[in-house]
Amino acid sequence: MGKIYTALGLMSGTSMDGVDASIIQSDGVDQFSNILDEYCEFDEKLHKKLVDLRKSISTKADLKHFSVDLKKLEREITIFHSEIVNKISLKYRDYIDFVGFHGQTIFHDPENKITKQLGDGKLLSQLTKKNVVYNFRQKDLENGGQGAPLTPIFHNILSKNIYNKFKKEIPNILNIGGISNITTINNNNIVAFDIGPGNCLIDEWIRKKTNKRFDKNGSIGKSGKVNQLILNQAIENFNIVSYNKSLDVKNFDVSFARGLSLEDGCATITNFTAFLISEGIKFSRKNNENISNKYLICGGGRKNNFLINCINDYLKNFSNIILESVDLYNYKGDYIESQAFGYLAIRSYLSLPITFPKTTGCKAPTTGGFIVKNF
Repeated sequence: MGKIYTALGLMSGTSMDGVDASIIQSDGVDQFSNILDEYCEFDEKLHKKLVDLRKSISTKADLKHFSVDLKKLEREITIFHSEIVNKISLKYRDYIDFVGFHGQTIFHDPENKITKQLGDGKLLSQLTKKNVVYNFRQKDLENGGQGAPLTPIFHNILSKNIYNKFKKEIPNILNIGGISNITTINNNNIVAFDIGPGNCLIDEWIRKKTNKRFDKNGSIGKSGKVNQLILNQAIENFNIVSYNKSLDVKNFDVSFARGLSLEDGCATITNFTAFLISEGIKFSRKNNENISNKYLICGGGRKNNFLINCINDYLKNFSNIILESVDLYNYKGDYIESQAFGYLAIRSYLSLPITFPKTTGCKAPTTGGFIVKNF
């Protein structure tokens, strides 16, 4: 067993609603324990600034055009993260070796090797007096990868810990965040890919039609009626050529549901999302029969009961798939990604790979994360 490091992972996802923070301990390989998890919500003003700026940026030229706004918001986001780190450091009095700082993705264009996360690692290090690991995606892009998904190597340790503890087969991981993705694990063979929308379309619809940010428990979707014609058309128009591209929330929009009521639109969009996720699960089993039929769900989407029921409906005639919340195995499904970035920070420090040809499409296993000490 190697040296055990302590890391604080910080993650702000595509929903742009706040920051998940987790303290973990790990050797960066197969030892892992979770110490503490906290969620810090963005206020409405900051949330709106982020959502509006992301909407404005869809090209490399936009990044240049909005560079002043980006710089200002990056500083604001970094200060917000620094307050979280300092607050948690007071609570957790032992030494923290690294802060794994993902930042807030504002633009992701793997075809042109561009990814922009708002987050100034040097400033965070200065404000917190901590070693900071940040910019996790860039090295993977430079090595021919898609820059996402990054968490599969952490999903691997999670699955194996669950296997060792509960003595069942090694489960696969289905993450339903803004974007949905799958990690399948067969011995040490990790395969991962983005599927399609997770919560992003449902959230966008709810934000457009109400003053809420998401459909709690899927209650709005459940109360609506699916417009089968619009759903079939949306499915037909969404042509899944392959699963080897990383996806961004900007790859999708809710315009196909315009004209529908709040409830019917939500039901139709939820079914569209569920269908695509079910297709991703089916694809994960092609030429990969030795993997478990169990998929543990993490991310906010696991709480949308209507979405999960819809996925199960689309899978009911397909080879006995079992979907379970990762929470049933004593892991907090809301904090898997923040825990992952603590783990990835440790691996980055040890120069261990965090992405692989079968997870992001990079040419060779690639380490990531730039380490900065600015105090």
